[in-house]
Amino acid sequence: MEAFVDFFSFQDPNVRLVVLGMLFISLSSSLVGSFAFLQKKSLVGDAVAHSLLPGIAIAFMISGSKNPWVLIMGALISGWVSILIMDFLTKRSKIKTDTSIALVLSVMFGLGILLLTHIQHSDFGNQSGLDKFLFGKAASLTLIDIQAFGLVTAVIVVLVGVFYREFKLLSFNYEFAQAIGMPVKALSFLMNTLLVLAITTGIQAVGVVLMAALLIAPAAAAKIWTYSLSKMILIAMGFALFSSLLGSFVSYTYINMPTGPWIVVILTFFTVMSLLFAPKRGVFSRMKMQRLNSLKINSENILKTLYHLEEGKETLFEWHKVDQILEKRAFNKVTLKNTLRLLSQKRWIVLGDQKVKLSRAGEIEARRVVRLHRLWEMYLTKRLNFKSDHIHSNAETIEHIITPEIELELIKELGAPKTDPHSSEIPYAD
Repeated sequence: MEAFVDFFSFQDPNVRLVVLGMLFISLSSSLVGSFAFLQKKSLVGDAVAHSLLPGIAIAFMISGSKNPWVLIMGALISGWVSILIMDFLTKRSKIKTDTSIALVLSVMFGLGILLLTHIQHSDFGNQSGLDKFLFGKAASLTLIDIQAFGLVTAVIVVLVGVFYREFKLLSFNYEFAQAIGMPVKALSFLMNTLLVLAITTGIQAVGVVLMAALLIAPAAAAKIWTYSLSKMILIAMGFALFSSLLGSFVSYTYINMPTGPWIVVILTFFTVMSLLFAPKRGVFSRMKMQRLNSLKINSENILKTLYHLEEGKETLFEWHKVDQILEKRAFNKVTLKNTLRLLSQKRWIVLGDQKVKLSRAGEIEARRVVRLHRLWEMYLTKRLNFKSDHIHSNAETIEHIITPEIELELIKELGAPKTDPHSSEIPYAD
């Protein structure tokens, strides 16, 4: 509790610098990362992160200074060179995109390690501290670093705000943006520049190895929660900012716990939880939805089968053996038993000893399903010119998803037909 109070009081200057720096980095990386994720540039971000090392090393060797502005400029140039190389290899050779990314990542990272090794063995190498760019070291952030991070973040936020609509269209429909005369090359250049800037500001705290996770994980987690781009960006920012704050707290509380890796671990946790539990698109939500859809389809198929057993008879609501349903339609016995129990709970059928019959409410529902099936068969034959012996399986699928609005349109379009292509009566609602 004492550590919690000490940390969140922000009285320690080092805590303030680390937290502020990580918040700036998280904000910029999650914002730019959302667009990179949608534009399928996730691996490009990883390649760029590893490609910054040569630029940082060369900038240090030329200037002899660890001034963050000098290092950012060197990293920016190196990052852009890597993008140009990847673009050249993809467009001017037979090398595929994934191969060009792998080549640039490995070659540039290897060159960076070579240059860092050279610096470490030079006269000022032991004092350089450039090795922190490999794995990051948030605790070493200075006020000058924070000022640089803040300025870069402000630039990214402003430019994304100004070009939000253009970036949105570029992310979802590049070809359309090009067709309407939008300067897609200039916008792509700007987007890539912002991507390189975001990565450049982050590697000092998180390192090149983990920067790709900070760039992509918030966007990947947020995408599962919403279909709206603006909401996705806000959620991604929320995940990134909270992870940065919590990761910084863990690093402060436990000795020798690095900040960057803990932030990535927490982000990974959020991503996994989102994949599993997000409403509508999470694994468990989709499993539940599939189960409900399966129950719905099985229920409607049983009702339809019972209707077929009674169709053409003078008396309705007769008892039918369960085996008669199995003769008409192949059901798993366990599935059939569970579905019959569900239909009984809905009062659509009456269950007896190995026998079943439709209730009045069940008969109405059964007529609806049969009606949709036969209307769709008529539509396929009359409007799409399908042969009558090729339409049953299609109608078996579509009947379960036709809405009341579509049903009314079908009846209007077909002129309320009395029979289907097989001369069976179409049972309209009473």
